[in-house]
Amino acid sequence: MFKPRPGRPRRRRIIRPPRIPGLSINRLIPNILTLLALCAGLTSIRFGLHEKWEHAVLAIILAAVLDGLDGRVARLLQGTSKFGAELDSLSDFVCFGVAPAVLLYLWTMQGAGGLGWALVLLYTVCCALRLARFNTMLGQPDLPPYAYNFFTGVPAPAAAGLTLLPMVASFEFGTGFFDRPAVVAVVLTGVSLLMVSTIPTFSFKKVRVPNTWVLPMLLVVGLTAAFLVTEPWLTLAVVGVAYIALIPVAVRAFRRLRGQAESAAEPPPEGGADPGVV
Repeated sequence: MFKPRPGRPRRRRIIRPPRIPGLSINRLIPNILTLLALCAGLTSIRFGLHEKWEHAVLAIILAAVLDGLDGRVARLLQGTSKFGAELDSLSDFVCFGVAPAVLLYLWTMQGAGGLGWALVLLYTVCCALRLARFNTMLGQPDLPPYAYNFFTGVPAPAAAGLTLLPMVASFEFGTGFFDRPAVVAVVLTGVSLLMVSTIPTFSFKKVRVPNTWVLPMLLVVGLTAAFLVTEPWLTLAVVGVAYIALIPVAVRAFRRLRGQAESAAEPPPEGGADPGVV
């Protein structure tokens, strides 16, 4: 019978505890940014209830910045998930669909009575429809290559900025015109229709900057940041007007790319070479 040697301790088998399943902090960062954007959107409503309009607009701008970062951070950290996509969509609806509508109603549209409330509801409903359409289009493999640099309609963050453009203009140029319910009603109706339209708008997500344009673009970004510090409301108004001016440019670029793709997909004419060529 085998006996262990004296003076030699017997090895004990170490039983490790089961590994606790979970997510790393890196994968949670995009969802944390989305929740911060949601809190910023709700905080803008609180500022609106206290008639702190400038703070309310800044809170929505902060929500838009965080909304632009969460998706890019998720792709960089490989933390994309279906849960994050649904959370981002719900946050966008609150920040860019509900909050701007409530702010405009408290600011001036309540003076239009039932019509003002109806236009506010129209904007919120169109934002919900736009986000629902965007969610159903995610992951579709049948999109043509030229369509990846374009959105269908105006995205929700840009729509919120365009809707608040009269309020931003009133901060710079004063009240008396931009705070009229008729002016805001025209803006609300136009932006609502742009959200649910099929008009192509630039995405700016996959745009590649040529090497010769890198330095000028960085210079423009630096100047824009400087103007945002010195003249924030005028700069935001100019950016909003520039975005509106880019919509016809995007439509023209989309049609040109679609025409080139259709021309390249056409089969060659039958009959071989041109009979007039000897």
